[in-house]
Parts: sequence; C-alpha cells; structure tokens
Amino acid sequence: MSSEPIERRVAYIGDRLRGSRCTLCGKEYFRVRDYCGRCGRKSFGKMQEIDLFYEKGELEVCTLINEPTNKFKKLGSFIYGIVSFHNGKIRVPGRLTDLIINENDEIDFASLEGREVVPRFRRRYAVKRSEIIPTISLAFTFADEYYPHQEYSKVNPNKDYETPGIVGYGVYISRFRIKEPHMERSVPFIDEDSITAAVEAGKLALIHSGVDNARIGKVYVGTESNPYAVKPIASKVAQVLKLGEEDRADGIQGVDAVDTEFACKAATSMFKDAASIVYYPKSEIEYAMVIGTDNSQAAPRGEPGGELDFFVGYGACAFIFGMKDVIAEIEGWYSVTSDTPDFWRRDQEPYPRHGGRFTGDPAYFKHIRKAAQKLMDKLGLKPEDINYFVSHQPNINFPTKVAKELGFKEEQYLPGLKVAKFGNTYSGASPTGLAAVLDQAKPHERILVASYGSGAGSDAYSFITTNQILEKRNRQKFTIEYQAENPFLYYVDYTTYRKFKTGLEAT
Repeated sequence: MSSEPIERRVAYIGDRLRGSRCTLCGKEYFRVRDYCGRCGRKSFGKMQEIDLFYEKGELEVCTLINEPTNKFKKLGSFIYGIVSFHNGKIRVPGRLTDLIINENDEIDFASLEGREVVPRFRRRYAVKRSEIIPTISLAFTFADEYYPHQEYSKVNPNKDYETPGIVGYGVYISRFRIKEPHMERSVPFIDEDSITAAVEAGKLALIHSGVDNARIGKVYVGTESNPYAVKPIASKVAQVLKLGEEDRADGIQGVDAVDTEFACKAATSMFKDAASIVYYPKSEIEYAMVIGTDNSQAAPRGEPGGELDFFVGYGACAFIFGMKDVIAEIEGWYSVTSDTPDFWRRDQEPYPRHGGRFTGDPAYFKHIRKAAQKLMDKLGLKPEDINYFVSHQPNINFPTKVAKELGFKEEQYLPGLKVAKFGNTYSGASPTGLAAVLDQAKPHERILVASYGSGAGSDAYSFITTNQILEKRNRQKFTIEYQAENPFLYYVDYTTYRKFKTGLEAT
C-alpha cells in the first residue's frame, strides 16, 4: 500500500501545533505520541494531548533569513527562530510573520529574544497553482503588539434558551492597511488568504463563546475568493480548530464542514440554516459555526474593473449559533432573490466585473430595501423600534443611502458602518458590522441586519440581545474598535498592497 501523502501528514501536525504530555513524569513532546520516551511501556494510555495553538510562547533565539530558498522567496527576508512553550519543556522552530523587512534594515535581535509570541495560522511557502496550498501554525506574532494573546477557556453553559441565536463571535482583520481618499482598507500579508482569515476568526469566536470546540457539529465557510476551484476550505478550518469529535487514530473530525457561495451574502445565507439545525432536536448538533471570509478581489487600477480596487478589503467574521448562553436571539428573518447579474466573475477569470450603474438599482438598493421592509412588516416593526441597523457595505455611500431611505437615523446605522476602516470585506462585510454593534450593544436591544450578495439577493435578520452579552464581553480583547484604532497598524503603499494581494501562489 502507498503511504499517506506527506502534505497531509505535515499538515496534521503543523496546522494544529499539537503536542503530548506524559501524565506520569510530566515530559512534553512537540508531536502526538502514544508513549513517553522516558517512562517507556508503562506510559501507554497515559499520554495527554496538548493544543499549543491557543497558548503563548517565548522567542528564545532568532536570526535573519535574507536569502531564502526558492519556495520562500516571495516572503522576502524574514526572521526565523526557536519558540519555547511551558518554560522550555517544548521547543519548536518558527517564523515571525507580519513583519516587512527592508534590505537595509538593522535588526536588534537582543530586543526580540525573550518576548512572548502567539501562534498564527499562515501559508507555509509558495507553490504552483496546480499544487495543494501548504499551511502551518509554526508562524508567530508578538503578543504585545497588534494581535494579543487570549486564553481559550471552555465554559460549561448555564442557561438554556427557547430561541436559537448567537452564542459567540470573532472578527479578524489584518494589521496591514492602505489609505485612500476618505477611507482606509485592510490588506492581507503575503502569507494570508481567505483560509487563514477564516481560521483566525473561528478561533476568536471559540474564545469569546467559551464553547468546547468538540461540540461544534457544523461549520459553514462562505467566500467568493476561495483559492481552490475544487476543494473545500471549511475542511481545513474544521481540522485546525479541531471542531467536532476527533478520531485520534486517523485525524478525522466528526463534523460536517461545507463551503457556501452567494457573493457577499455567502455567510449570512447560512445564519438561518445554522439556527435551524441547532433548533431541530433530531440533528443532535448543539452548535454551528458560520464564517464569512474574503480576500476581496479587484483588477489593478487602469484595467477593466479596476475601479473596484479603491474599496476592496480583507478579513473574516465568525459566529457560533446555539441554544445555550445565547447573547443575541434570532427574532425572525426574510430573504429575497432575483436573477440580477450586477457583478460576476467567469470561471478561470482572475478578477470580477460589474454592471456599472446597475449595481445600485435594481441590484443593491432594491434587494436590501425589500428584505428589510418585508421583515419589519412581518414582525410588526417600525424603524423607531430598532436600536441598530446594519447593511452590506461595498462603499460608504450605499449603506448610508439605503438606511436613510428605510427611515433610520445616524445613531442607528453609524455604529455598524465600518467600511471606511476596513474596506469591503465581501462575505465578511455585514457580519463585521453586526459584530461592531454587538461589541457595544446593551441587553434587550434590537438589531436589524440586511446583507446583500450580487447575482442577486438579500437576507434580513432581527436579533434581540440578552443579558449574557455583557457577561461575555470581557472575554474579547480583539474588538472591532481595537482593530480599527490600533497603534500597531502598518500602512503600505500601492505597490506593496498589490504584491500582498497576489499572495504566495507562483505566477
């Protein structure tokens, strides 16, 4: 029989940053082991698995790689070193990411060594477009900079709800930004894409919710910038975050993972499905995760469709739905759909095209107005009954105009309007606006969300917050405001931005 492909074996260890601890002598290993090298056969069945992906390490020693081998050339110069966990019981090699190192930069290694670092999930090196994208969690960022360490504590739920809703959420936006007139936008680092953002957002949602990752029975990942035409990315998210019950012998997860696609509403379309599946008792699924993630695509300026390049962003937003310890119950929803080809990308075309002025009416405005109004009619609501309104955010003007047309005031729609800080994150756009509102909402407030996806359709949802929204708020350091106004943001020029957008795929 042929052996399992090496990439699968490397990914299973490296993606997860797994280790083992002998419960007899306490010796730790950076890999899953069935027995301890010190204790021998008596340690069989006494080995405890360690998940280092949620932990904090220390950069012990490092050096500069300024002439990387072929596969790593697109990374440019980078810092590589040894990271230790648990006071040196485990040491692993790793690369520092989210650093731009110029040719003439002088690096004070002594100032870096001894600092705490946090594991990051990133692409490992460049490959051809026909190959599997290699990923790993042996990349690190400093814990005292943009991305802080947050402990993942699994909490037993203490309150059941009759109505399903949001149990926790997380948003990941890169520290890199580009400034445009009247706005700035998030930019992926060279080793980031829609997969890496989805994992980071899902990780943050688990931390915020306190839900045991083994109890997530379903994960949906919505995107329109999947680096694969055929191959799910939800399977990678499930494996890295260890969602569902795991068979340790072969690494297969007991979870249903699926990719979804409907332009910018690929994630919000699944809110109702996630709520329904956790509500249906025979599904036996306690929690479902929904992620909207995109490395939003646009042609370079000067090319057809290049005007989109002034607005596109990068990031992901994840929500966990369940019926225990709910922070925002679903009051109702309404969806509308039509065949309105306002925005599209043909197969094998690298960048999308759009229908010019037809992307407004009869596309964006018509669908959002109808979905939101129909939901308000269905629930007997008026604009004054709603505390916050969030809509899809392709730019600044569209969501402002549609909010005013529906009768909402600035204090209702401005808290969720974040496109001027992050750009249009496509499948993550309206979910990020919802997260921004949840970051500040009080108990028993109503939130109306109206997403939009080209092609075309809208999903409108009404959420009502609960008392538990305040109880969980202190678990989340990486809030929308923190990511928008962080002192460690790194602004790049247009050339660097376009280089980052191409990612690590070989041309």
